[in-house]
Amino acid sequence: MERNYQFRERMMVVHKKNRRDPDRKKAANEIEIDSTWTITIPRDYDKLTEKSCRDLEDYFFTSMGVSVRVMFEDEAEGKTIAYTVDPTLDENSYRFTVTEDKVTLCGVDTRAASQAGFYLEDLMNLCEAPVLTIGEEVRTPLYSPRMIHSGYALDKFPEEHIRAIAHAGINALLIFVEDIDFTPHGYLDFNDLCYRAAEWGVDVYAYSYMKSRVYPEGPEAEEFYENLYGRLFERCPYFKGVIFVGESCEFPSKDPHTTGILRLDNIDGDGNPIVNGKPSPGWWPCYDFPLWLNMIKRIIRSKKPDADIVFWTYNWGYVEEKYRLELLRNIPTDLTLLVTFEMFEDVVREGIANRTVDYTLFFEGPGKYFTSEAKLAKERGIKLYAMTNTGGLTWDIGTIPYEPAPYQWMKRYNNMREMHENYGLCGTMDSHHYGFYPSFISELAKWAFHKPTPDLNEMLRRITVRDYSEETADDVLKAYEYFSEGINCLISTNEDQYGPFRVGPSYPILLFRDTDAEFPSVPYAPHGGNEICNPMYVYDLSTQGQWDKINYEIKCHTKTADMYDAGCKILEKVIPLIPEKKQYEAKLLLNMGYFIRNAARTTVNVKEFKKRKELLLASEGEERNRLVDEMIEIANRDIENAKETIAFVDFDSRLGYEPTMEYMCDREHLEWKINLTKGVAEEELPTYRV
Repeated sequence: MERNYQFRERMMVVHKKNRRDPDRKKAANEIEIDSTWTITIPRDYDKLTEKSCRDLEDYFFTSMGVSVRVMFEDEAEGKTIAYTVDPTLDENSYRFTVTEDKVTLCGVDTRAASQAGFYLEDLMNLCEAPVLTIGEEVRTPLYSPRMIHSGYALDKFPEEHIRAIAHAGINALLIFVEDIDFTPHGYLDFNDLCYRAAEWGVDVYAYSYMKSRVYPEGPEAEEFYENLYGRLFERCPYFKGVIFVGESCEFPSKDPHTTGILRLDNIDGDGNPIVNGKPSPGWWPCYDFPLWLNMIKRIIRSKKPDADIVFWTYNWGYVEEKYRLELLRNIPTDLTLLVTFEMFEDVVREGIANRTVDYTLFFEGPGKYFTSEAKLAKERGIKLYAMTNTGGLTWDIGTIPYEPAPYQWMKRYNNMREMHENYGLCGTMDSHHYGFYPSFISELAKWAFHKPTPDLNEMLRRITVRDYSEETADDVLKAYEYFSEGINCLISTNEDQYGPFRVGPSYPILLFRDTDAEFPSVPYAPHGGNEICNPMYVYDLSTQGQWDKINYEIKCHTKTADMYDAGCKILEKVIPLIPEKKQYEAKLLLNMGYFIRNAARTTVNVKEFKKRKELLLASEGEERNRLVDEMIEIANRDIENAKETIAFVDFDSRLGYEPTMEYMCDREHLEWKINLTKGVAEEELPTYRV
């Protein structure tokens, strides 16, 4: 049983102990690194090169059981592993060369050379031995930057988490910025974070939460924005850039399609909207956004000329294409456009239209919204990034570390590659609030996001053999097929992403009495309590079409639960056959699979209960009694589901946690849900019998 937050201890392990297979010997075309080899460092080394050398030394010692020295290159003799730089290589590229007596990790700069060292680790991990194939290859990442939020805790990046992020090929951190050195969690020394990240070859982007309360052409605008963004980049010059997204950077626009008022300011003294019937400026492609962007760009670049200013169109992807593209035709071309990969797509299955909400893997993307804006970005020569969630997680299930659905992820990787080739997609945002957790999915993404790119099915099998064994790999891959199909069935809806799928089996089943129910929460959670999850399930069933939709969703989510159950049953059978030192990781995977299954079951139960709740008050006689009996049965079924889940969250403290909500489905929350739902089943529902 793990205590809350104990998963962080696992996250701090970058190099796993004892990865070496003693039976794996070098082949005729391979070399073996042993204690006679030396890692060399130039006399004029920088901090990144020093860290890279020490990291590789630690890797050999910890993972491969080999003690390798680090020496200055002018003192080393014999066989060497050398970090070097060749500025003639392509941007971000490195050349990896292996001969009988030398391994050369040569980057276009020291950051790329560092990545070459991590690639060496990747190859040896796959071999489970300190062996390398003789030869040479040049590798280039397809996407840079790759930006990620913290999965350790919101906006908190201990060194080992940064180190793991760098090993995953991700080269930029995201932090929410409310003011200088201030995030939603409170004080954070921004420059210190930038220093520490740079030591691992990683940049930092400010994700702006700063309030733009002044129109860009007003008399006070210059002073206001100079004090806001000019001061930020003057005091924190090491930020690589800044992310602007509508809901967080809205200003009092004059666009007549909008309220013209910031969302949180559009409330009168009685709590009613001042202007009704229109979206806030942050949710519309306002015609005057270019005015705002040009002012912000000028002010920021007066302090940091090379700042990457990223404009994200997430909030108005629902708007008719002509309005969105008109805005993009007028924004400056020397900033970066960020577009969400799969959102706002109407995916029709079995005659039911399913709108992809943020963020989901059930549709691999790209959506029409993404493609329309990507085309225009190419036409105007605007740099293009995508929000892809390829750190390994989406909002499909809100409190898990990653989605173990490799075949669905590979579809996304392949389609991203097409967008890279057709429209110049060159950077990614790999996660949002939920952050990054190292997994075989993030490892697979790293292989997919470099050229030359290996066959991903073959690479997945090699990773699976390494993690579990040759004898069990085919069975584990079959489980992955079930898991991938399960995600493909998991329909994303606002009702569920802000409901049972946000938190999992701790989501309560409520009738009419507990309208003020609130999720237990710690005071330091930025999105704690009911802020982004409503415990009273809301679903519009006013039309037959909506009844058809909820029934279809029940069918799909039942299949999701069945697919995860089937995959878990396979894992249960093969775990005893896996070598003992690898069984713990397999048990974590199995445990998470059952958690996902139970989250799907809760979602089905909530929907079935909602259908009957809709009919309850209008029913009479035996019909009402039948509904009451069925609702009690559903509530009790979900109570048992929650009780079973307690063992899963006790085993893995990462389950039930999300960095902005903190814990929402640990033992405490499951017991809270059980007590509430018991009250509905045992006290409230019986009063409706006739």
